[in-house]
Order: sequence, then structure tokens, then C-alpha cells
Amino acid sequence: MNKKIAFIFPGQGAQYPSMGADFFAQFKEAKAVFQEADEILGESFSEKIFNGPAEELTLTKNSQLAIFITSIAILRVVQAQYPDLEPAVCAGLSLGEYTALVSANKISFKDALALVKARGSYMQDACETHPGTMYVVLGLELSDVEEVTNVIEGVWIANLNCPGQIVIAGTKEGTAKAALLLKEQGARRVMPLDVSGAFHSGLMQEAQNRLEPLIRDVEMVATDTEIVMNVPGDFLTSEKEVREAMILQVTHPVRWQKGVEAMVEKGVELFIEMGPGKTLAGMNKRIGVKVPTISVEKVADLEGVRHAPVA
Repeated sequence: MNKKIAFIFPGQGAQYPSMGADFFAQFKEAKAVFQEADEILGESFSEKIFNGPAEELTLTKNSQLAIFITSIAILRVVQAQYPDLEPAVCAGLSLGEYTALVSANKISFKDALALVKARGSYMQDACETHPGTMYVVLGLELSDVEEVTNVIEGVWIANLNCPGQIVIAGTKEGTAKAALLLKEQGARRVMPLDVSGAFHSGLMQEAQNRLEPLIRDVEMVATDTEIVMNVPGDFLTSEKEVREAMILQVTHPVRWQKGVEAMVEKGVELFIEMGPGKTLAGMNKRIGVKVPTISVEKVADLEGVRHAPVA
């Protein structure tokens, strides 16, 4: 009997110039994804992914597209090399949720690309209209962090990634004030993140409002592959619930730890992370996941999939 496998995909922040270039050079499946994206976007976006500059690639409107395209290119190679490797469930961190939906064959690559382009663009606009930032809080429980964020205007809980690591987002003034109070509360460290805005917070409301009609209109197909969404941090089955979770995700916290725990509880025995970076594998370790996580970021990592305990 085959193991129950989860395909997982990274979110914004994992980008770097040249990601995916080795897959483009060596596999026709990856090359086809980058070329199709260039064609749909009407520009040589792959040039930006491979050659940067980093500052350009880090812009929200570019990084989301770049990570999504690269992750799909790697996914297509894995699928071509190991056709018997089928996920029982797919999940992605924030932006990675769109990759997960394509991986689960629920949304087409073309439609998801259009959504990701709009999402990145709308979120960048929101960053400029409502400047904000994010801090990572280490060593406090959620209730302790909420005690502080609940009393400061313009500050929200943004990410619950793994034990002892909570990300807050909001206005620069509000988050700076919260950081001081959280240190007094006993936080081990409170560090600003190198981001261009307050993602997964109320400052993204305009982006959510603009994205909502596009998500409601996108064609979605029912498939056997299950999906775990960020907002509930759990499995969702109905198309209506999936759309709702996609919309809310722009302004609501990402409950990544809860989602990973739900997958383990449901019997997942192997995680395969595809895309730039190995962030999700690191989080799995901190969450205390006992089953293996394999990360595929470079062509050389395909060897790890070959030797994966999948039977």
C-alpha cells in the first residue's frame, strides 16, 4: 500500500534570483511552464525570475508570481519523473495555497496565474496606500500575544506558523508599540520582518475587496485530492468554502501549524515541499512532525524523491 503523501508549497519571502533556472535548463516540463507564463503575462517574466535584480523580484507584485511559477515548474518535473507519486492532499503557505489548488487540479494553471497576478498587484497597492509592517514574536503563547494586540488599534495576528513563533502585522506605529509591550510580556525576541507591508491584516482589506469577485468567478473543479486551507487550518471540501477561505486569507491569519497537524492526524506519512527555499521543512521540524519531509528546490533534490519511503 502506498503512503499517504502531502504536496506542500511555499509563500512570499522565499524568492531569490535564479530560482528554478536549473529545472528550466534541464527539463522540458519546467521550460514549458516558464514559457507559458511569459506568453500569458505578455512579457519575459522568466528573465526577471532568473536574473533579478533581487530588489525587483522582492516587490510583492513580482515575488508572488515568481514563486508561484517556479513552484509549478518544479511540480511538473516531479510529476513527469515520478508519475506514480500522487498526493492525497495539497496545502500551501499563504500564496502557496494557489499552487496547492493547481497541484490538486482544482484550478487551472492559467486561471491561477491570473489570480496570483491580481493578488500581488492589489496587495502591493494596499501596501502603498496603507503602509505597514510585520514582526515575528518568539517564545509567547497565542493568548499572551492576543492580550497585547487586542488593545492596540491597527495590529493583528497574521501567522501561526509553528510553536513559539507568532507573526503580528499592522501599522508601523501600532506594531512598534506592540513589540515593546510583548517584550515586557516576556517574549524571548520580537523582530521586524523584511516585508513591504502588513499582510494578513486589516490593512489589506482593499486588496481583499478587489480580489473577491475574481475568486468568486474563477472556474473550480471537484477532484479527489484533498485540500487544507490556511484560514481554518483544516481540510475543506465544498467549493463554496474553498472560495471563502481564499478570499478571507488576504486579511486573516494563516494557521499553518494547525493545518499541518490536521494532515498528520489524517494519516499523512510523507510531506514533499516544492518550490524555492526549505522553510516548510523547517517549520515541520519545529511543529514536531515525526514523518519525513523532503524539499525539492534544486534538480539535485529529485534524488531525495527517488529514495523516498513511498511504498
